[in-house]
Amino acid sequence: MGHEMGMRRRAAALLLPLLLVLVLVTPSLAGAATKTEEPPPGSVNSAEATQTAAKDPNVLKEKAEHPGLVPSPTFHNEKWEVGWFENDHEYALVMVDPKTGKVTESWTGYQVAWEMARGYSGEFAHSLNSPFIWIPLCLLFFVGLCDWRKLRRIANLDLLVLLGFGVSHFFFNEGNIGLSVPLAYPVLVYLLARCLWIGFRGRGSGLRPTWPTMWLLVAALFLMGFRVGLNMADAGAIDVGYAGVTGAHKIVHGEPLYGDFPEEIHSGDTYGPVNYAAYVPFEVIWPYTGEWDNLPAAHGASITFDIATFILLLVLGIRIRPGPEGRRLGAILAFGWAAFPYTAYVLESDSNDALVSALLVATLVLLAKPLWRGVTISLATWAKFTPLMLAPMLLTYDPDPSNEVKPWRAVFSRRGLLFTIGFTIVTVAFMLWPTIDPGLKVFYERTIAAQAGRTSPFSVWGQDESLEAIRLAILAATGILAVALAFVPRRKSLLQVAALGAALMLGVEITLHHWFYLYIVWFFPLMLIALCLLERTEEPEPEDVPRVGRRVRRRAPEPSPARSTPPVPTG
Repeated sequence: MGHEMGMRRRAAALLLPLLLVLVLVTPSLAGAATKTEEPPPGSVNSAEATQTAAKDPNVLKEKAEHPGLVPSPTFHNEKWEVGWFENDHEYALVMVDPKTGKVTESWTGYQVAWEMARGYSGEFAHSLNSPFIWIPLCLLFFVGLCDWRKLRRIANLDLLVLLGFGVSHFFFNEGNIGLSVPLAYPVLVYLLARCLWIGFRGRGSGLRPTWPTMWLLVAALFLMGFRVGLNMADAGAIDVGYAGVTGAHKIVHGEPLYGDFPEEIHSGDTYGPVNYAAYVPFEVIWPYTGEWDNLPAAHGASITFDIATFILLLVLGIRIRPGPEGRRLGAILAFGWAAFPYTAYVLESDSNDALVSALLVATLVLLAKPLWRGVTISLATWAKFTPLMLAPMLLTYDPDPSNEVKPWRAVFSRRGLLFTIGFTIVTVAFMLWPTIDPGLKVFYERTIAAQAGRTSPFSVWGQDESLEAIRLAILAATGILAVALAFVPRRKSLLQVAALGAALMLGVEITLHHWFYLYIVWFFPLMLIALCLLERTEEPEPEDVPRVGRRVRRRAPEPSPARSTPPVPTG
């Protein structure tokens, strides 16, 4: 016990300098929610609540189709919830106010099983959904990155399409997932096509903001401060954050990660072990209480993931271009992250999705170092699995424009070996424990198999099972593309790696049984980087590459061939 406490104190001492801001605001993060599971005296009893619910139009409609429906009343969250079941399937759910005895809500279909489909205010991102915050943020994102000197540029259209998720989002907030779900797919498909076009063509019209560099940087810093402040004042950890903290608690106490999560999040162990390990420093500072309370550790983790992505984008811009041009690129990237509403949406939901963003941007920062890009993409893979699609392309990537090694030979080259070593080290380090306890079979069933077999109304595939063949075809095409990108294009620039990486993430997202707005940040930073780098592609020189660890062999210029005829005058 003493040894364990000593380890916790040493870990906290190492992390306190980096997380000082979070420690100072601990009082505002602390605080527990209380749950009332018994009705107060004088309230409507269960029999009276059931009688009221039985007269609801939705219940009467379901009874006409399913005469064997049986009521099951429970008191939860300060109201009566009367579910109507047949053969363990719940067809209707009615909420009854215990004081007035009146029906306050009535649900059928998807909304019965999926509370997040009911359009509850503040279910995700809380006050960020307010039009007084959301609309100005959208306007700032577009105004700050738009080229006002040439409005008809396709990059300006890209910005509008990225904000186009808001149309789907509006209907989601209204509880109309029959419209919100299909409306997300035109946006996803356009962005996929755009990233593939950029990736294979390697040039075109990119972002060229009109705002000066200083304006972009100051606005980015202000927005980051605003986002963190909003998280502290009004944000709530969804089940994803709760699962992250629970998993971290298990790691700290030496318990098996998979197979035994709290009932509220019985499927919370569906992520990779890196996800839970990322929450460990925050659980050490703000220990898990065993309840789904304010979860300060989840707040601290989501803020850190968000700030890390912001800083890495700024660093990436500065490193790949020298002088003022690099500072401007870094400012554009940082502003794009800080102003985009859906990066703030992840932060205000205290989700883990910005961890994927941070690791993917870190991979591009370390792109010239095969060992370290193997480490970072492996970390991203064992956090949420989907980034594995980028591994073949990163395996054969070579920043040296003079290297004539063919891509298929690059797999067995020194760079390929270093990448494989980095990827393997992380895999062994994080998968050794789950392999021993509870074993690979349980790990697979709780993670990959659970995700693959998941049913959800938050995708067109979940709403219409007849489309499954199309989904599988798209998924297969995405997998084939992932392997093909290890070999074509033969010589890939940083721009192409970013664009094609975003395309792969989009391809997987389109095929997910359960898709949500939180996943936008998986591809957004990569696409943002590609759009920013497009502005330099008119030059015939090799594309920008992070200069850290870069060694390029330069060849002596070859002599010009002798001319058999005099040159043709050009004047």
